[in-house]
Amino acid sequence: MTSVSDDDFAEILKMTRQFVREAVVPRELEIMNTNAIPEDLRAQVAEMGLFGYAIPEEWGGLGLNLAQDAELAMELGYTTLALRSMFGTNNGIAGQVLVHYGTDEQKAQWLPRIASGEVVASFALTEPGAGSNPAGLRTRAERDGDEWVINGDKRFITNAPVAGLFIVFARTRPADDRGQGIAVFLVPADTPGLTVGPKDAKMGQEGAWTADVNFADVRVPHSALVSGDEDTGYKAAMMILARGRVHIAALSVGQAQRALDESVAYAASSTQGGRPIGDFQLVQAMLADQQTDVMAGRALVREAARLWVTEEDRRIAPSAAKLFCTEMVGRVADLAVQVHGGTGYMREVPVERIYRDVRLLRLYEGTSEIQRLIVGGGLVKAAKRSQA
Repeated sequence: MTSVSDDDFAEILKMTRQFVREAVVPRELEIMNTNAIPEDLRAQVAEMGLFGYAIPEEWGGLGLNLAQDAELAMELGYTTLALRSMFGTNNGIAGQVLVHYGTDEQKAQWLPRIASGEVVASFALTEPGAGSNPAGLRTRAERDGDEWVINGDKRFITNAPVAGLFIVFARTRPADDRGQGIAVFLVPADTPGLTVGPKDAKMGQEGAWTADVNFADVRVPHSALVSGDEDTGYKAAMMILARGRVHIAALSVGQAQRALDESVAYAASSTQGGRPIGDFQLVQAMLADQQTDVMAGRALVREAARLWVTEEDRRIAPSAAKLFCTEMVGRVADLAVQVHGGTGYMREVPVERIYRDVRLLRLYEGTSEIQRLIVGGGLVKAAKRSQA
C-alpha cells in the first residue's frame, strides 16, 4: 500500500506539526492581509517535500497513502487553509490524475517537477454551467490531425494564477454507449490561446488563489491526451474527486480542532463579572458540543481513509466523511464565534477567519447536497443488487 514506514511517517507528521504551529500560525495575519503565502514559507514547504507528499517515491514524492494523507491534512488544517491550498492540487485532484491515469512518458515529464514544487498543477474541471456534476461540462476538444484543439471556459480554478500545468477536462463527443465522451489533457500554462483571468475576490481563504481560465483554439499534441483514451476524463474526475473528499474532510477536522482550542483558551482566560466565562455551564455546553463533533469527525475520517486504502469503499465512505466533517466544522466555527462573543466578530481574531474560511469546504469537490445524493443513492443501489 505504501513504502513509507510508520516510523518515517511519524517523523514527517512531527515535522509538519512543528512547522504549522511554529512557523505558519504566527504569520496568519500577514497571510490574510497580503492575500499571499510568503516566499520563505513556500521555500520551506518545498524543502520539506510537501509539494509531493502524495506523489509516489519513484517520481520524487514522499509516497504517502490516503490514510497517511488524512493524518497530515488534519495537521495542515490547523492553520490558514491557504497554506495547504498552495500545494494541495499538486498532491490531490491535479497530481493524482497523472499518478493514476498518465502514461509513463507523461509521468516522467511532469511528476518530478510537480513533486519538487517547480511546477504547480491546476485541476481545470469546473465551468459556469458544470460544477458538482462533470457530465454537464461544455469545454470542447476536437481532433485535428496529430493535435487537439480546445475551446471553453473554466471557473474557480485553484492555483490558476501560478500554475505551470493545467489538467483540463473537455468533451470530445456527446455521451454514448462507449462512455461519457470526456477526455483529460495536459496543457502547459504558456500554451498559446490559454489565458488566466484576475484573481477571484472571495469571502475567505485569503492567500489561496483561484481564477477563471479561458481556452481559445488552444492546440496540444495528441501526446497530451491523458492515458491516450478519450473516455478517461469522466472516470478520472469521479475517482480523484472521491479521494479528495477524504482529504477535505480531514482538513475540516484540523480547522475544527483549531476553533475548539481557541474557544477553550478564550473561555479559560476571558472573564465576565470577575469569573472566567468557562465557569458558566452554558459555555461549557458549547465546548462539549465542539469537542464531541471534533472527535466524531476525526474517527470518521480515519475510517473512510482506511476503507479507501483497503479498497473496501471508495464511494459512499468518502462522501459521508466529507458531508459530515464539512458541515461539522461549520457548526464548530459558529460556536467558536459565539464563545468569543463580540470579540469573535473582529477581523483579526482567528475564529473570525476560520468562520469565513470553512464555509467553502461545503461547496467544493462536490457540495453537501451532492454528497447526500451519492450516499443515499449508493445505499439504495446496493440494496437493489442484493435483492435481485
